[in-house]
This record gives sequence, C-alpha cells and structure tokens, in this order.
Amino acid sequence: MDLNLTEQGFLVCSSDWNEAVATELAILNRVTLTPAHWEIVLFMREYYARFNYLPNTRIFVKAIANQFGIEKGNSRYLQNLFPESPLKYACLLAGLPKPPTCL
Repeated sequence: MDLNLTEQGFLVCSSDWNEAVATELAILNRVTLTPAHWEIVLFMREYYARFNYLPNTRIFVKAIANQFGIEKGNSRYLQNLFPESPLKYACLLAGLPKPPTCL
C-alpha cells in the first residue's frame, strides 16, 4: 500500500483513511491492533469529527474515561496500548493530524 505520509508518519490527507490504512500504519509503527486499540482509534475519529480539534493529553484521557469508564480512561491503560505516546499514536492510527501538544 502506497501511503502519502508526513515526515512524522501521519497521513497527509485524513480522507484517505480506512481500516486497511490504519492496519498498514500500525504495521509501520510496530503496533499490533487489538479490539482495545480499535476502540480508542475509532473513538478519536469520532471525537475529531464532533469537535474538529485534537485534545491535549489530559483532556484525551478524561474523554476516554467519560466514554469507556475509568478502567480505560487512565494513563496506565492507554500507555499499555500505545507505549511511546498514547495520544500521538491514537491520532496517527486514526488518520488524524499530529496533535499540537505532541513532539
């Protein structure tokens, strides 16, 4: 699959996203997608479509807690899914822009 990506690995055009693209992005970033990953990825797509902006990490964790409960809306759970940076990789795999608060 030929993906048009930024230097940091984000999709240039988020409308190119689909589940096959997410799977390819996961492979490129050494993430094995599980149902738990998909839950967060799809949540981020819905969040962005609804609010048209990306949250900072604190708001991201709180939004996950509000949607899925405190057992999933906490830094430890999200760090286990996306060890390097939960917000960054949730957005990357969701085909969204790089969050402004991520390095």
